[in-house]
Amino acid sequence: MGWSLSHLPPREPALVDAALMAAGKALYIANAFESKCRFVLKIAQLESYIEGRPEATLPDAIASLSKEKLLGPTIATLKLFPEVTSGEVALLEKARDARNFIAHEGAAFGYVFHVKEKHLREHLSKLRVAVSQLAQGDNVVSRWVYEIEEKEVAPRDFEFSYPVMVDTWVFNEVDCT
Repeated sequence: MGWSLSHLPPREPALVDAALMAAGKALYIANAFESKCRFVLKIAQLESYIEGRPEATLPDAIASLSKEKLLGPTIATLKLFPEVTSGEVALLEKARDARNFIAHEGAAFGYVFHVKEKHLREHLSKLRVAVSQLAQGDNVVSRWVYEIEEKEVAPRDFEFSYPVMVDTWVFNEVDCT
């Protein structure tokens, strides 16, 4: 079959729809994670540039910013900042790998009209692991964004509950029984 859709009905229409909804929600979190990483890097670079050159103008500081758009090099640069711990680096790198899985394989479970329940559930299990890893890294970078924007310590109760909140939101349509 050459086409992604068919005149045949899906074998598991409710589960296929739930899996596609979960993959889409996971992709939303993945895209947000990537954007937040770039934002934090730019702020860190601005701060570093201005600290090293008190006479610098804002246009000079802005011109010094990285033009990097890829997540891997962005995280590689973030980990050079001394404030970033090795534990945070490990979470960011796992989140990067999870983001790549979600972006490239999140909805890649085969033809929607042919996929069997067992295969879908196995795929959803892999997606759930990736979402968990993504949520942990996103939690780190989201805390940084909060503290940059609000100029106060991030609320620890929200930070603590965030990974569960992400899992619940992404998989709320999926019947796990």
